[in-house]
Amino acid sequence: MVRATFAGFSTAFSALQANQKRLDITGQNLANMNTIGYTRQQLQTSSLNYTNPVSHYMSSSEVVVGFGVHMDAVSQIRDPYLDIQYRNQMEKSGYSSALQTSFDELSQFLDESHITGIRNAFDDIRSTLNNMTDPSKIHDKVYESELRTRIQTLTNLLNEGARQINTYKENEYHKLDGEGNSEQGAIQTVNNILQQIGRLNRQIKQNEIYGQPSLELKDERNVLLDELSSYLPIEVTYYKDKEHNGVAANGTDEALGEKYHLDSSGNIIMKKEWPDDLRVTMTYTDANGDSQKLVLVEGTVGTGDDNFGKLAIDAGTGAPPDYSNLKLSFQNCFNAPTTPEDYGNPAVDLDIGKTATAGKNYPFSSGSGSIQASLDMLWKDGATQGLNDVKGYDYYMNELDKLASSFAHVINTINGTLQNGQGGTLIGPNAATGTNWEDMTALDICISQDWIDGTHSINKSGDNATDIVKFMFEAMNTEFNGKPKNSDLSQKYPNLLTDINLEGNTFANYMNHISTVLANDSYANQISLKTNVTVLNGIQNSRDSISGVSLDEEASNMMMYMSAYNAASRLMTTLDQTLDVLINSTGVVGR
Repeated sequence: MVRATFAGFSTAFSALQANQKRLDITGQNLANMNTIGYTRQQLQTSSLNYTNPVSHYMSSSEVVVGFGVHMDAVSQIRDPYLDIQYRNQMEKSGYSSALQTSFDELSQFLDESHITGIRNAFDDIRSTLNNMTDPSKIHDKVYESELRTRIQTLTNLLNEGARQINTYKENEYHKLDGEGNSEQGAIQTVNNILQQIGRLNRQIKQNEIYGQPSLELKDERNVLLDELSSYLPIEVTYYKDKEHNGVAANGTDEALGEKYHLDSSGNIIMKKEWPDDLRVTMTYTDANGDSQKLVLVEGTVGTGDDNFGKLAIDAGTGAPPDYSNLKLSFQNCFNAPTTPEDYGNPAVDLDIGKTATAGKNYPFSSGSGSIQASLDMLWKDGATQGLNDVKGYDYYMNELDKLASSFAHVINTINGTLQNGQGGTLIGPNAATGTNWEDMTALDICISQDWIDGTHSINKSGDNATDIVKFMFEAMNTEFNGKPKNSDLSQKYPNLLTDINLEGNTFANYMNHISTVLANDSYANQISLKTNVTVLNGIQNSRDSISGVSLDEEASNMMMYMSAYNAASRLMTTLDQTLDVLINSTGVVGR
């Protein structure tokens, strides 16, 4: 039996349509090959076959042939595994990058390899004391004035260093909360991203329900997810909403009608096409060390803003703020699911700081985004057990305080203030508390007003002035490590060397030690950042090889689709010729 007259034409026509659509998609890919976030598109097709392969008028031995090709959908070419790897690496790169920014700021005044700073001030003091050991110069007011000026220069540098650290801490905090900055803070940026993802979820799903793929909106959402992963440790999950997940309301029975079209007997006819929802969660560790998940975006639940959460940060009400006890507050999104996984309470406060984390677990794992890097710099002191993985601003402030108080203690002790009270305080913070060297900090250390006024002087100490200067000069060359040493200084002031511990360094060398610690940490982080960026670029290249647009590949596809289009056109021409023969060249007997 001859096949239905126009069946071949239908097959050829469907081929023409499919290849025309493929050419259209190829043009769309080429047009967007430089568009940020664009994902290469493709046409999904399936063969058109008989729904009832045996007709009443067909021979049972007839070979069944389909009716061409069906265009199912236009889809994106993405690898979910690479997306996961990319976002995990974005967390690490974001952490290292934010940490490096903080180290670079500190190096502006602590890296003394290229600036004249505190180390040089100690050397100048040592040089002046060396000149004053000459007996003919000890009573010269000019040299004492020079010494006072050199020490005042040192105290000013220490003051400025402490102020710089406080400024950097304040700026670091404002990088999070956005106050006082022309740009949004990280917390505001995260909240805006969550809001945009939540609204895109609704728009994408609504469009897909009406048959529109919204691929460009998905690209926009993927870019936002990539950006979000640089701030927080997130996980992305695609799922069916509860009306289409195939699970009954009791959570245990199977509801086939939610996933499949059923006949009157309950038999499956075909699968329902229903768009996926997208969930964004953040994993953290609670105070008991248990892993928890917090829902940041929950598909399209609720209405309005109900499907995304919010993030806030609080440093307390003190002035200045206590950055060592910070609190991150996460407002869970509305109607977050409790099954099949438990996503915790609607609102979660993560206390982050020395007091809050004493004997507890830190909420975030290492390298969990730029927000964690800012938090680490704000409260980790690099010395306390459990807090020594990162040397934050407090570490360098403590080191400067230690250097300032040690220097003041040594100078005041030698001058007689702490020994017999006869010499007068040379280094403050002020005349009233000048002997309280334990509480002296780099921020408030200064020359005492009495020394400036001339009430106190090296020459008015209770010992021989030449010996006082000699001991001061010796102190500038002494390596303080908290252990007794056999020297004129230790014999005269037996408790001095045990009270001061600069880890085996002189005052000047201890400043070098601080600079070296910063340089080593910065160098190690630069290596980590370079490694993370290299790995990230490698993953990006792998992702681009799948999802990105290749000019060579699209050009090859274009030629292939054009050839297929020409072949389908030729098929239609051939069928037309065949039909012409059938009509005009057969059945001529008897004409």
